[in-house]
Amino acid sequence: MHAALTYVGVVLLHASVDLLNEYWDHRRGIDLATTRTKFSGGTGVLPENLLAPRTVYAVGMICLVMGAAIGAYFVAIRGVAIALILGFAVAAIYFYSTSIVNAGFGELFVAIKGTMIVLGTFYVQTVFVDSAAVLVGVVMGLLSATVLFITSFPDYEADRGKGRRTLVILLGKTRSASLFPIFFVAVYLIIGAGVFFGFTKVYSLVSLGSIPFAARAVTTLRKSGNSPQGLVPAMSATVTYSRITGIVLAISLLF
Repeated sequence: MHAALTYVGVVLLHASVDLLNEYWDHRRGIDLATTRTKFSGGTGVLPENLLAPRTVYAVGMICLVMGAAIGAYFVAIRGVAIALILGFAVAAIYFYSTSIVNAGFGELFVAIKGTMIVLGTFYVQTVFVDSAAVLVGVVMGLLSATVLFITSFPDYEADRGKGRRTLVILLGKTRSASLFPIFFVAVYLIIGAGVFFGFTKVYSLVSLGSIPFAARAVTTLRKSGNSPQGLVPAMSATVTYSRITGIVLAISLLF
């Protein structure tokens, strides 16, 4: 029961941040200035008037309240550790699109969020946190941050023009493309370190099977130029890499 309830709570909170981000991007005119692709530029729901902005905002807030309510239940039965995670999550979700991304902390927030989802889920089930949970949490957070980082490239001009400060904007496109491989190297080093120090088993090394997709993402980004459509292969490879690495790493823990 606790596992299912945790899953529902995480989905609600994740839906909340996506819906509120969609609302604020529309309010700021970002979605009207972007070229939409399969992986970037928003959903198009608000620019195409498929839903009213106030409806999206209301549903986003409802999801936030419901997710927080589930979290409050776990605070009551699991204590202060869950309260700290929940407090960070609620505050960060609410202020993500209005303050966090303006300060250039979007990728950091996503990395921390991914880490805390794993740690919070593990703690709810076990009432303790071990080294393997921390390691896997950091990997999952970095995977999410990597996807956010690459999808910021096609929105560079629109985001910068409307006051957002993604890491790509702070570093510039050229430097960002050069530093992009660091995300992949960090993930693989952490996975390897986990096996070396005994936090996880050797099965976890199977997740390195995503290396071809990581290599494709890096090489295609360098060749893509500034065209949003030209960036699609790089974004696609990054998303595939992220899913394979995360899923295989999670399955490896079963052994």
